[in-house]
Formats: sequence, C-alpha cells, structure tokens
Amino acid sequence: MDFNLNEEQQMLQDTVARLVRGEYEFEKRLKFSESEQGYSEDFWKQLGELGLCAVPFPEELGGFGGSGVDVQSVMTELGRGLCLEPYMQTVVLAGGLISQAGSDNQKEDWLSRIATGELKIVVGLDEPQSHYNLNDVETRAEKSGDGYVLNGRKGVLIGGHAADLILVSARTGGDSRDDSGVSLFAVDPNAEGVERRVYPTMDGAKGCDVFLNNVQVGADALIGAEGQAGPVIQYQAGRAVAALCAEAVGAMEESIKLTLEYLKTRKQFGVPIGKFQVLQHRMVDMSSELEQARSMSILAASVANDDASDERDRILAAAKNVTGRAGQFIAEQAIQLHGGIGMTWEYSLAHYAKRLIMINHQFGDDDHHLERYAGLLEAS
Repeated sequence: MDFNLNEEQQMLQDTVARLVRGEYEFEKRLKFSESEQGYSEDFWKQLGELGLCAVPFPEELGGFGGSGVDVQSVMTELGRGLCLEPYMQTVVLAGGLISQAGSDNQKEDWLSRIATGELKIVVGLDEPQSHYNLNDVETRAEKSGDGYVLNGRKGVLIGGHAADLILVSARTGGDSRDDSGVSLFAVDPNAEGVERRVYPTMDGAKGCDVFLNNVQVGADALIGAEGQAGPVIQYQAGRAVAALCAEAVGAMEESIKLTLEYLKTRKQFGVPIGKFQVLQHRMVDMSSELEQARSMSILAASVANDDASDERDRILAAAKNVTGRAGQFIAEQAIQLHGGIGMTWEYSLAHYAKRLIMINHQFGDDDHHLERYAGLLEAS
C-alpha cells in the first residue's frame, strides 16, 4: 500500500497547515477558548471560504467528493493546531448522516450551507446510560399529527451551545437497547421545549447537554426512514472515529516536538537533559507509539468510506484502540519529561495532553474498542 499523499492531497494538507499556522497561534487559541463562542467564528468562515468544509461532500452537492484520506489530511492539521471549531461534528458526522440518509431537499439545503461555513450542525447520540452504545437510546419520539413529539436527554454535544441545528437519535419503536427502532431527527435548538446546559470541557472546548421536553417537530425533521437510522449512525460513527484518529496524530506529533525541544534546552548538571540515556529511551518509546498510531490512522482513513462490513469495523476499532492508547501514553510521558511546566496553563503541552485524553473517550475509549475488536473477531 502506498502511504504517500498524492499531489492534490498534499496541496490540501498544505493549505490547512498554512491556515492553522497563520490564524491559530496558541495565545489566540486561549482567547478563542475563553470567549463566549468557545472558538473562532472568523476561522470557521475561512474554512468555509477555502472550500475545506466541502471536502467530503459529493460533487453534485457542491463538494469535492473527498475520500477518507482527504478528511484525514484536514483533521491532522486541525489537531496540530488544537483547533476548537466543530469540523468533525458538523462536516464529518452531521454532513455524513445527511449525505447518507437525508432527503434530496435536506441534502440540497443543509449540505450546501455547511459547505460554505454558513451552517453549523451538531449531533447528539450519547445519553447518560448509553456508555458508548449508540443503540442504547431512551429518548422517545411519538407520532403527533403530521409530526413527532420528542422527549429525552442527550449528553456532551461538543459545539452544541453554538449550533444552528441539532440532530438527535430517538426511539420510534423497540426497547432502549434494541438494534432497530432508532430514528434521526433535526431539532431547532431554539424551539420550545429545548434546553441547553452549557459547560466547558477539560480540553478547552465548550459542550452542552440537551434536554427535550415535549418538543414538537414536523415530519420533515425526520432524516431517513423511521426506525431505520441505527445502521446509518453506526456507519457514520466509524467515519468520525477515523477523523478523530487523524486529529490525535496531529496532536501527538506536536506533543513529541515540544518535548524534544524541551529536552534539548533544559539543562541539569551543566548539560541538556536530553543527553541522559534514560530520557532518550523514553523519547524512542513515544516515537514508536506515534508511528503505530500514524499507521493505524492511515489505515482507518483508507477504509472510512468503504461499504459497511465486519472488516471495516475491525480496522476502525483497532485504529481507535491503538490511537487512544498511544495518545494517553504520549501525553503522560510528555508531562513527566517536562516536569512541573508540563502542567502549566500558559504552556501548550498541557492542552495537547488534555485533548489527547478527551479524544480517547470520544466514540469509545481504548478498552471499549479492544473489546469490540475481540467481539468482531470471535463473531467472524
């Protein structure tokens, strides 16, 4: 397999890298994080103006028809810059759900506006009891006239506080953990009965829990066939996993770069501490973990847009396991090698470490995906 980017993919990655370097210095990132919005609206608009929000969408809908590797190129650079904008949530996950299951009108309206950066959509799939099981849905949608009434709660919607539209999973049939009976709805966050409780997350972003209390939506809010959203959600969650793996690789590369620079400049007993062999061994261990994570991220990106299959699921589970484990190892080692400065709020390393820990828990941590991989192997 050729792991090198082709000319177009390299140009795409270079474009994002230049944008991140120019607009996302660490001090600016701190200000974006502390703002009410929680990210840079200007940076989000630039992503749209440069066509980067259109990368994965079909060409007939104004997109580039980009592959999983194209998305990987974008996400790696966003991870390198610790960018706070909801690219994965809106472009990869919400855009993917609409592309796969939306009606022609929904695709034409929503995807075209996501592509230009005009519309931000965040997806609510997790619930307090679900613990990574996307089929564990207690939010209910009952038929009411021509539409539905929604009741339930969705947790940890990153970027949900500033979303223009929220997609939520809700049961229109079956018990809370049945594989079938899950539907997908678009909800106006300002509609009557919708409450958002906003909070900062440990990695500097903002998230919210969404409470749905007798929320009335029209029939046109249903995305895809009633009760048939489960497989669509599982498939698009796989694409989100591949995107997160790529983001983690960018964050790991910067963490190792910062640590190496520190070991070359911090002196003890008159010499840079990087001269000590035991610390060199730690750097080798960190680099080895990074290489494994990078390889698995590339593999995940290469199958992200493939048809659903057990083999695709196994690769994505393996990639999330390896990347999550590597990210946690590198974060811990980098902080230890830095000593106290590694935990300083004003120094970027602490924020890379927090982001890597957060990524490990999005869409299932490394233990969850190890069990998932083992289960898929056993079932094959």
